[in-house]
This record gives sequence, C-alpha cells and structure tokens, in this order.
Amino acid sequence: MTEHKREIAHPPEPAGSAEILGFRPLYRQVKDHFVRRLVDGVWAPGTALPSEGQLAAELGVSQGTVRKALDELAAENLLVRRQGRGTFVAEHDEQRILFQFFKLVPDDGVAQFPDSTVLATESAEADDAERAALALEAGETVLRIRRIRSLGGKPQVLETVSLPERRFPGLADGPIPNNLYSLFATRYGVTVAHARERLKAVALSPDEARRLGAAAGTPALSIDRIALSLEGVPVERRLSLCLTEEAHYQSDLR
Repeated sequence: MTEHKREIAHPPEPAGSAEILGFRPLYRQVKDHFVRRLVDGVWAPGTALPSEGQLAAELGVSQGTVRKALDELAAENLLVRRQGRGTFVAEHDEQRILFQFFKLVPDDGVAQFPDSTVLATESAEADDAERAALALEAGETVLRIRRIRSLGGKPQVLETVSLPERRFPGLADGPIPNNLYSLFATRYGVTVAHARERLKAVALSPDEARRLGAAAGTPALSIDRIALSLEGVPVERRLSLCLTEEAHYQSDLR
C-alpha cells in the first residue's frame, strides 16, 4: 500500500489522548497529529521539536512526510525553522505579531509594534455582535478592553477587544499587557492561529475622534477582526478604528 494511504504507526499515548487519524494523505495526518500536540500543550511556545528523523521513527513514516507536515505548519506561522538550530514552536512575540496580525504601517514604510494605553476594562453581558462573532450563548459575559494604540507616540488606533470571560478567567485582575496574544498562550494555553478581518471606511464619532486627537467626522478605517484558536474556535473579537492620514493598511497576498 502506498504511503499516502496508510495510517500512522506510533507508540501508544496516555489514556484519553489517543487520536483517530482518518483516511487522508499521510502528511495531513501527521500535520493534524502535530497540531494536536500544540493544542494539548505537549509542545509549548518556544519549545524545540525533536529532529525530523526522530519524529519519523516515532510515527513510523518517512522523513519526507514529516518534513512536508512541518513545512505547512511553518508556512502557517505555527512553527519557526532556525537554520543550524532546528524547528521551534512559534511564540507570539512582537515580531511575529507585527508580521502576521498588525497591518497598519506608517507611510514611511517602517513597520513598528504599537504602544498601548488601556482606557477601560469591563465585564458585561455580550451584545448581539459579540455573541455572533464569538459563538456565545445568550447571557454569556465578555471582558471588554478599550485601549489606544500609538505609533511613534501618536495615537493611531482606538481598539475594543472582546473576550469570552469563561475562557480567560482573571485576565483583568492584573495589568493588561500590550501583547495580548502572548498572554493568551502562556497563561491560558490558547494559541491564536489565524484571524478573519472585515474592513470598512467610517467617520469618527465625536467621542472616538476626541480619544484619537482628531476632528469629529474624520475618515477612519474600521477593522473588525475575529481571532481563531488552533482548533478553529473564535477566542477574540477586536474592533479597531484606525487613522490613515499618515499610515496605511499593508497586506502581503500570496
């Protein structure tokens, strides 16, 4: 039987963690197996992975099959390959977020990670938009974080982050970090794998404009983002109002 049609042979795993791998191309089965290790925290952010040869021997597949699975995970920014050092689980450090998630770039073309100032946090029942975005039941609560994000010391983004409170208990009890995705991964074991965004041109309300130091009615770019975990579960809704007089939204299409 050809390799792409057989199942992975691997040593028994602890009770309750066994995986059922479907009848799919073998490298896809291997990839899903590795994603499950990321989800379960077996491979934590920053962890160095075993060599391709070791993984191939463990799973009973060819080294090429393992390499193809790892290549896809690296292309999805879940793993990082470092020449001469090996393959590591990606961390939500500022450089990764700047490359993958923060797309607002000053017109001079020099990308930079924004500073953040938290304006308010609150626990409240999710509204209709939050329930729809985060797949919440009626009556569930969210933690809302409202903050200003600045580039070069100048307010550029007014942001409202909505999080399912049951998934992130106690998050608001301490300081809210600039890098939320790193906190999600290290404290709660939630890795943001990808996101969906909707962009729209809007005019700032008087309150929004005041927060950003602009005139009421100033044009702004509205970015409505839903962040998804490794399992594809929505874990964050982020609504950003961005001034674009001196900055632009930059996206690399592949």
